[in-house]
Amino acid sequence: MVEWLQLTFELSVNQAKVVASVVLVVGLILVRFIAARILARGIEDTDVRYRSLKTLSYVVATIALLSLGGLWFGALRNAATILGVASAGLAIALSDVLMNFVGWIYITLRRPFHVDDRIEIDGVIGDIIDIRVFRTTVLEIGNWVDADQSTGRIVHIPNGKVFTHHVYNATEGFAYLWHELSFHVTFESDWRRAEQLFQQALDEAGGHTREDAARRIQQAAKTYKIRFTHLTPTVYISVRDRGVMLTGRILVDTRRRRSVDQQVWRALLDGIAAEPTVEIAYPTTRTHLRDPLRFEGEAAP
Repeated sequence: MVEWLQLTFELSVNQAKVVASVVLVVGLILVRFIAARILARGIEDTDVRYRSLKTLSYVVATIALLSLGGLWFGALRNAATILGVASAGLAIALSDVLMNFVGWIYITLRRPFHVDDRIEIDGVIGDIIDIRVFRTTVLEIGNWVDADQSTGRIVHIPNGKVFTHHVYNATEGFAYLWHELSFHVTFESDWRRAEQLFQQALDEAGGHTREDAARRIQQAAKTYKIRFTHLTPTVYISVRDRGVMLTGRILVDTRRRRSVDQQVWRALLDGIAAEPTVEIAYPTTRTHLRDPLRFEGEAAP
């Protein structure tokens, strides 16, 4: 084509290559457009149609790179050079795909998570139900659903996310979480009695034994430097503007946070209802009025 353009239009070599490049690119764009229309009309399945169109784009891009490379680097027509140019073009065009593939290799070798683990990546929290070459699939929890219960949605996470985002694993090694609950009692309440009621509710709801938790910590310590010395439920006391705040800290199984909440609050509310010296505090406003008689006796300014 270059020689024909030179002879027909009396162009220089570079001018002929520019014209040939434009014709080649425009021609491939037209071919891609026509082929895409045919695929869009002939394939009803949206997923298959999407993958077909993506494959078509990759094929056209590869042909364009090889053709332009052969056109402009005619002096370097050996296979190694053309392959190098094509590889560079494909690496750019398929950077996300390659990143996901490398992420899969990392997941396979380093094992930051496994199927059934509860993880969080890029704001998505869920239980892993499948790990494939390019994506990890989780059954989502949380979001608009309160606590850690399932939403019913399946979310596909590109494997390349393991290199660009923090990966939180709630079940690897040590399958417990420190869970905290807090409430306020009025300053007039017997906060010591409230502390006793809270501690009792936490002790009754503890979903583990100290021995089991200690055993799991020892297992996790073989891989990670994990060390907890206090494994029993604890109540902490602090003062806030609305009253005395009691915060309970308890070790719970990763997937039992909501059920533990239920047990603790039911036992605590029953205990407070039967205890006249303890009253739950809530935001209130107190207004102090000056003595009207004293106010009337004061001289006006």
